Amino acid sequence: MRIPFPDARLDVRGAAWLEPTDAGLLPQRLPAWTRAQYPDPLYAVNVAHPSGVRVRFRTTSDACVLHARVSRTLVRPVPPAVETPPRPPGPIDVVLDGELHCAIEPIGTGLVTLDLAAITQHEDLGAPEALAVDLPPGDGRPRTVELWLPYRDRVRLVALEADDVAAPPAVDQPRWVHHGSSISHGAEAASPTGTWPAVAARTAGLDLVNLGLSGAAMLDPFVARTMRDAPADLLSLKIGINVLNANAYGRRMFAPLLHGFLDTVREGHPDTPFLVISPLFCPIAEDTPGPTVIDPTVTDHVEFVSLGKPEQVAEGRLTLRDMRVLVADVVAARRAAGDTALHHLDGLALYGEQDGVELPMADLLHPDPPAQRRIGERAAEHLSRLAQPPAQPAQTTQTR
Repeated sequence: MRIPFPDARLDVRGAAWLEPTDAGLLPQRLPAWTRAQYPDPLYAVNVAHPSGVRVRFRTTSDACVLHARVSRTLVRPVPPAVETPPRPPGPIDVVLDGELHCAIEPIGTGLVTLDLAAITQHEDLGAPEALAVDLPPGDGRPRTVELWLPYRDRVRLVALEADDVAAPPAVDQPRWVHHGSSISHGAEAASPTGTWPAVAARTAGLDLVNLGLSGAAMLDPFVARTMRDAPADLLSLKIGINVLNANAYGRRMFAPLLHGFLDTVREGHPDTPFLVISPLFCPIAEDTPGPTVIDPTVTDHVEFVSLGKPEQVAEGRLTLRDMRVLVADVVAARRAAGDTALHHLDGLALYGEQDGVELPMADLLHPDPPAQRRIGERAAEHLSRLAQPPAQPAQTTQTR
């Protein structure tokens, strides 16, 4: 039985919508209306990376085949000394009745090229792939399968093939909507269930919507409106590192923009538990303002460096140390004004200076796979305390 996407029996979770294209349905993590407000074409690449997106269905089959087109991502230009071919595509994790069963490896014959100098993107579509999923022998009873899509590649869904397919049961977990930076997007996790939001959601029993966007956690109003309008039982925001990376704005604007973002989200979720997380430890930016770039003096691997100078802090430039104080102050002020469902978490509680010694960042900016997992496990403890059962089970839909 071959079932083309979309189909009511195939529940695509974590996507705002499925964009129809000639080559298949493309999961998009922000609503279609936001596209007109993206700051540049590169933003769209991150939105179409399906971090946290998974295909759910029920089957009695011992095997199935996902038909899809997978495009890797190549970023240019980079310093010549560290220029490498595009990375292989990430795996697709197969979760069977809630337990990680295996991973399947796409070939990824497509390629999305990001030109940071020209601020453009171009995609060469690859051939469709038939990705076989072998399941352990069952006893004839339907089992729930989740296919977690790669977090850093573009995936067009074409069809699912199996002997029988039925719609999965409605999700009864609290729905968690999270926004953050590339660290929340998944860099440098080993797999889609290895990103820290996926680890946290699976550990705490949450229904994840991951709005982690590489380089793009800037308190954009259209993201705030997306969170305002999204069904949610739990909300979170991890903010700071991208503001510094881009040197986007300074001390004068940081707190007012954070207040404005929270104001907008609260229009739709006045009482929903909301966790605001300040920056994790980052050795290059604790006391040095941005912007951050790939260090051209390091020739055998990729390392990042902050180009600001400590003395610029007096001029209003921000460091991570400054932003942790500002985030804590904003949350404290709002709680004092009556928003007791708003909570603060110091990012150092998730990944602090000692973690940087035990599990150092190879590129000095992004946590490696063991650190991603540690962050997720720690976050789960805090999220579990805040999560509330949904008012009613979330209905199974094609695009959720």
